[in-house]
Amino acid sequence: MVKKNTMTTKTDQELAKLLLDTRTHLRTERFAAAGARPKDSSSPKKLRKTIARVLTEQHARTRRAA
Repeated sequence: MVKKNTMTTKTDQELAKLLLDTRTHLRTERFAAAGARPKDSSSPKKLRKTIARVLTEQHARTRRAA
C-alpha cells in the first residue's frame, strides 16, 4: 500500500503511471475473481484506496497551481 507521504514526493508523471498501473491491476483482479476464489480478498479494496490517494494528490496539485 502506498502511503500519503510518498504520494507528495512523486512527480506528476510518476503519479500518472502509478494510477494507470493500479487501474489495470484492479481490472485484472476483478476478472480473476470472477473465475475463481481470489488469494487475497482485500486486494481490490487496497487498490481502490491507492487509486483514491493518487487522484486526491493530483487534484490537490491542480488546485494549488490554480
